[in-house]
Amino acid sequence: MYAAATESLIKQAREIKEEELQRFCGRICKLLHTKDVSGDTVDSLQRLNLIVSATKYVRELPSDLVMKLQTVLRSSSCPEQLQVLSSSIIRDSFPPSVHSLCSDLSPDSRTFSHVASVVLAQAGNKEDVMPLCHHLLKSLESRLSDGQISRHTLPILSKMITVYPEILTDDQVNLVSRKLVDWLRYASMQQGASMSSGGFFSGSRTRQPAPLTEVDGVVMGNFFTVLCVGQSYTEDQWMNMYTFSMIKSWLLTYDTDGTTNTDSALLKKTQGIHSQHPDDRSEVDSSVMSMVSATSSSSRLLPPKERLREKAFEYCQRLIEQSDRKALKKADTELQKACIVESVSIMDIICGEDPSYVYRAFPCIKALYGRLHGDLTYARALLPIAQFYLNHSETAAVDSEAVFCQLFSHCPAEQFNDPMLAFEFVQFCLLNASVLQDRVPNYRQSFPNLLKFLAWNSSGLIAEFVELLPSLIAPDTAMELLHTILDLPCLAAALDLQQRSACYHASDRTTWDQQGAKVAACLDAFRQPLYRGLFLYILRPEAGTGDTIDRLKMLHEILDDMAESPRVVRCAQVVPVLLHVYFNTVTQKADEKMMNQMLLVLLERNSLLYNIKTFNVEVQKVFSTHLQALCRLRPPLIVDQSREILEFASSPANIYSKEDFYTHVVWVIGEYLSVSYDPRCTVELITSFFESLEAVLFEITQVRQSASPPSFSPRLITVLMTTLAKLATRSQDLIPRVSLCLSKMRTFARSAPVMACYSEEDTEEIITRAHELINLLKLPNVAQFVLAPSAGGDGPRWHRDTNASLPQGMRAVSGLLHRHSSFLPT
Repeated sequence: MYAAATESLIKQAREIKEEELQRFCGRICKLLHTKDVSGDTVDSLQRLNLIVSATKYVRELPSDLVMKLQTVLRSSSCPEQLQVLSSSIIRDSFPPSVHSLCSDLSPDSRTFSHVASVVLAQAGNKEDVMPLCHHLLKSLESRLSDGQISRHTLPILSKMITVYPEILTDDQVNLVSRKLVDWLRYASMQQGASMSSGGFFSGSRTRQPAPLTEVDGVVMGNFFTVLCVGQSYTEDQWMNMYTFSMIKSWLLTYDTDGTTNTDSALLKKTQGIHSQHPDDRSEVDSSVMSMVSATSSSSRLLPPKERLREKAFEYCQRLIEQSDRKALKKADTELQKACIVESVSIMDIICGEDPSYVYRAFPCIKALYGRLHGDLTYARALLPIAQFYLNHSETAAVDSEAVFCQLFSHCPAEQFNDPMLAFEFVQFCLLNASVLQDRVPNYRQSFPNLLKFLAWNSSGLIAEFVELLPSLIAPDTAMELLHTILDLPCLAAALDLQQRSACYHASDRTTWDQQGAKVAACLDAFRQPLYRGLFLYILRPEAGTGDTIDRLKMLHEILDDMAESPRVVRCAQVVPVLLHVYFNTVTQKADEKMMNQMLLVLLERNSLLYNIKTFNVEVQKVFSTHLQALCRLRPPLIVDQSREILEFASSPANIYSKEDFYTHVVWVIGEYLSVSYDPRCTVELITSFFESLEAVLFEITQVRQSASPPSFSPRLITVLMTTLAKLATRSQDLIPRVSLCLSKMRTFARSAPVMACYSEEDTEEIITRAHELINLLKLPNVAQFVLAPSAGGDGPRWHRDTNASLPQGMRAVSGLLHRHSSFLPT
């Protein structure tokens, strides 16, 4: 959220009128014509920058102002603050300035970088940036002294190849590859020269270059890397750092086929010898060459791309060795972690391009894993290591089971509250979901741990888990996963209590009480041995201990005081989304047994949900939708689970606590309890369902003077009436009973309590439905045709072909209803 003053400024910038903007631009033009840069000029440019960047559409500026801003941008003598502002304004304004800026590119590195940012932002195709590319490559080809090397060259090049990877030819790729090798491997080993004062009476003097050190303070003994420490750096050392930062994207963009055997390797070396250009050799001074370890002649004979791969591999190995040193500064420790992540990722790419590197890389990676796997502060570094094992363990015949057991069991359980790790971990799973399913047995078993990331960071990870969830569904754990999704808010509450309990000692009652009375009570319960089993289950690291627990209601009562926690409420909001994904996935591949289990879970869990505001209602809506889908896919489910469904439907109490779900249960009974769907559907079974629903309808529609207004919707009444009529058509002995029941609906609908609660349209709907059903039941065969059409009744032919039986039947029924309109019950 912006501060009030900031929002006010943005609003003013968005609402400025065109006439006022033109006058303001004219004033800036006059200010830019003066030689001296005043504070008013800077303030005006800052305001104009806010105006052009605060709106979604591009502002059109006067052409003379744009030309003046271009002049400022290309002038190396202008203050950099003006160049930065000019660059930002031109980038977000109209008309585009790509062609005019590229016509005369400045040799000044700072000016060139600002111009390049505008060109890359406004370019519409590869041709627009081609002059920029040629200028960039020309500067690389020239033999520049250290003082002339532009630090901005590689960031611009990296951005360019990211947007337009095809912009470089093969020769140009080789040229850049050779330069990257030079900067990556042959940087100076001395610190850059720094100016220092020699005292009051002596002028400034230049210090002699001092050697660089490792992060632990030891003098550097090998080639320079980003983990070498110094007070100042030379230009080629800066280029070394820039090169390392872009080498990963370069290797991914310009991939080459690796050599897999000795013959092909020798062939490539021979080709490299005959085609080598005199300038292909590393362009470094002999003084620098003497400071680094000698390279093998075979490495120098490799083609440029492969030589870059070799030097990048050596560079990464050196970084991993340096990361084992004890850093003197905390910032260097964090840099070591980042370098480990980047180095392992680069080695993974190199091994993917050339499998021969796998055997050289694995000893280093295994040693690194052995050093890091027990240190939780390096949890993020384990992800690229796991990726390396996943990609190359089969090639090297290395067992990776221990790596993934550590990754999926410890990291989510102990680092779930690290948002960056959570995001990267889930991204790792998404990227490798299919491979993890096939090759990592404990991937699907670890979903209780993975869902801890979502429970703690629900709003930030919901999109990723919607995509990831299908890969976690396995036949043997599908039901447990469903229960776990339903218990996700409980998991969020338990994780919150676990974090608080670890921070506060039980003896420090003052600190506990500061959390609030409700939270303090939950913390007490969390530490009670009596409830330890409940929390151990909800916080379990892997699946397989049971689908759910018997004392789930007790857990809900213990955590009741946490139901209003913002984290718990946000977590509850993502559960319906996940449920839709779960059911849509499972119903595509579920067998008969799994569908029966899912139906039982729906009946059981609709009354066993964490009591969070609107949570129960939203979950029951999802249950209702997918109950219909399950029964549509497999209608015999009604007979398979007839005892449980009958028990649920015969209880009027379910109407008041879960009306929507109850209504859908009644509907599927009427729709699918038929011999046409299941030959096991006997007259006795139909009669038992009819009698139970008849008793429910009778109980909720009794008209008494003391009766309170109904708390259920008219829709429930109409669904109950229709279902009873459907069942009666399948056992025609029941028709008189249902007709008698329907004849009482007018009295119910016209009673005082009902009229006070329902609208006139609602009461008419009940009376009309009863009237139509009574008329239909007077002709049982017609009623059975209308209320229980055959399974193919939803096919197009039944509705489009006038010779089919359905259109004819509908015409007959329409006539019947009109002729017998006097049958309205009184």
